[in-house]
Amino acid sequence: MPAALHPDKNLQTALTPGLVELYDKSRAAEFGISSSELVAMLSEIAAKHAPGRSIQEFCATLRLEDVALARACAAGNERAWEVFLLRFREKLYDIARQITREDSSGRELADSVYADLYGTKTRDGARLSKLASYSGRGSLEGWLRTVIAQEFVNNYRKQRRLVSLDEETEEGGQFAAATPEEAVPANPMLERATDEALRALNSQDRFVLASYFLDGRTLAEIARALSVHESTISRKVEKLTKNLRKQIQKNLVRHGMNRRQAEEALSTNVQDLTLDLRASLAQDSAAAAFSEKGAKAGDGGR
Repeated sequence: MPAALHPDKNLQTALTPGLVELYDKSRAAEFGISSSELVAMLSEIAAKHAPGRSIQEFCATLRLEDVALARACAAGNERAWEVFLLRFREKLYDIARQITREDSSGRELADSVYADLYGTKTRDGARLSKLASYSGRGSLEGWLRTVIAQEFVNNYRKQRRLVSLDEETEEGGQFAAATPEEAVPANPMLERATDEALRALNSQDRFVLASYFLDGRTLAEIARALSVHESTISRKVEKLTKNLRKQIQKNLVRHGMNRRQAEEALSTNVQDLTLDLRASLAQDSAAAAFSEKGAKAGDGGR
């Protein structure tokens, strides 16, 4: 690792205690990425996806090895591409075949995505690789799956000029077109599975989740609204999130994913979902949630 570092001073100060560990963990040196270059990458990702959050804390959540590999590939590093092809070439074809449900069209889709990943186009002399937009907030394999799914949707729209795929595939759901410099939307199947799980909740559970995660209400405020103790709401939120994850995973498997693929999909950052979470958590009425408080939220009482 280079002895001298010249990264952004604020970020350098924030990462100094763990910089060596982060650098080693990323295997960035294998692809010719210096420690200062790695810090610059992390600074860029943090500024976009975690403004105001502790840099050190945020970086600890990233898939650093995947970030280094993706960014090195985007820069045209030959060693990085060797590693990428060894790890993902066949997986790209497998994922594409699962989406298209046909071998030849699957290979065509995978090749199209591969061209975008490699960066066959240039702008102002610089290669344009889609891998440069990978942030490391979920696994690289999961990200690639969503890239392929989005490319499939975009191709379908160009051919049919339709907004929905409901009539053509069993996946259902609505999709938002990817926009330049934005994160790739989550796997459409994940959005459908999440929507189904949320809508299956009773009105009070939806009220609690919407209040806590969407409206930013405190546990104490929700507890007062439902006339229960704060600890009751705390337990409820913890239980609901755990059960939701299990249910979403079951839904994904039911829709055709295996357990490993479902786990990869669940690593998606919630900020990348195009699903209207508020609509999925919409209550029939506020009164419906309050009418259930005695029977379903009073397990802890006051």
